[in-house]
Amino acid sequence: MDLGVISLSDIQTNPATGRPHSYQQRIDDIVGYATLADRTGLDVFALGEHHTLDFAVSSPPVVLAAAATRTSRIRLTSGVTVLPVLDPVRVYQDFATLDLLSHGRAEIIAGRSAFTEPFDIFGVDLADYDAAFSEKLDLLLQLRDNDHLTWSGTFRPPLHHAPITPRAAQQPLPVWLGVGGSSQSAVRAGRLGLPMMLGYIGGPLDHPRRAVDLYRHAGDLAGHPEKLQVGISTHFYAAATPEAARQSFPYYHEYLRPKTSGGRGFLVNQAQFEAGTRRGNAIMIGSSDQLIEKVLDAHQALGLERFLGQIDWGGLPRAAVEESISRYAEEIAPAVRAATATGPAPPDPSAPPAPPPSTPSSLASPS
Repeated sequence: MDLGVISLSDIQTNPATGRPHSYQQRIDDIVGYATLADRTGLDVFALGEHHTLDFAVSSPPVVLAAAATRTSRIRLTSGVTVLPVLDPVRVYQDFATLDLLSHGRAEIIAGRSAFTEPFDIFGVDLADYDAAFSEKLDLLLQLRDNDHLTWSGTFRPPLHHAPITPRAAQQPLPVWLGVGGSSQSAVRAGRLGLPMMLGYIGGPLDHPRRAVDLYRHAGDLAGHPEKLQVGISTHFYAAATPEAARQSFPYYHEYLRPKTSGGRGFLVNQAQFEAGTRRGNAIMIGSSDQLIEKVLDAHQALGLERFLGQIDWGGLPRAAVEESISRYAEEIAPAVRAATATGPAPPDPSAPPAPPPSTPSSLASPS
């Protein structure tokens, strides 16, 4: 099972200044997290795409390219690429370039977006939400398989024996389908034989199990069960003790709460937070021993090939995030790999040792 981390690049208020953290600092931190994850032996680094002022990254391949120059082993992927509003030709070109730059470590997780803002910005009618995604996904899959392509559709101009360049180092360039829980999306992923990355942010394991069952059934009916792979992504924080993990609640509350009247988000109280972190529920926040149990439970229940922990939500201080990544790589990952008979990526003897956190861990101090 691949073990990795994901950042959505959310921008939160710095409690020391009362002002939002800067975009520049967030991007610097994110590249640093990718570097640390690589040096400590994790398998995957994923980066979300958003188009509002609440997030720092609207172009994952650009930031992942920066990470590629500072890493040597870790796979680099979007999480997710908002395909309905983008040109699949440009998407393929960007990730093929990333793949060449990283010597074959790039991937795409394509999704539909839970946000409406990109549709306004890029001029895609929300009524075409699913139709645009379906057509553009089909085109993206054709682009990765053909160096020249003739194609026509509804949501972009036709292609007439167009050269599709550069070509990715990997053949084919891996494309996963990001699924937020929609049964339709899970069935589509199975029907197409694409790996499925499932966002799992709340509730017991029965919730994602239903989507996984639909996915595998659709893949079996389509005749390619051997192509199916399942991953999940969920909120993650590895602390030294259960008590230390619970100290992250103010950041979790801040991350999820609506930032404007009637705005996106929801309120989580301390009791709900602690219930969600218990064994059998989604939130992967706890001590190493607790998280080993929870990851293995998810692996057994869902047949996972990949687990991504969202590491840097709610304005968690950089030192706390770094310690969480290090604990994940050095304590949790070895136990999970031993239990699932999987190993880390082969070491790079030329890579320097992982640096220590920049400051002592403290959830009380801003990054």
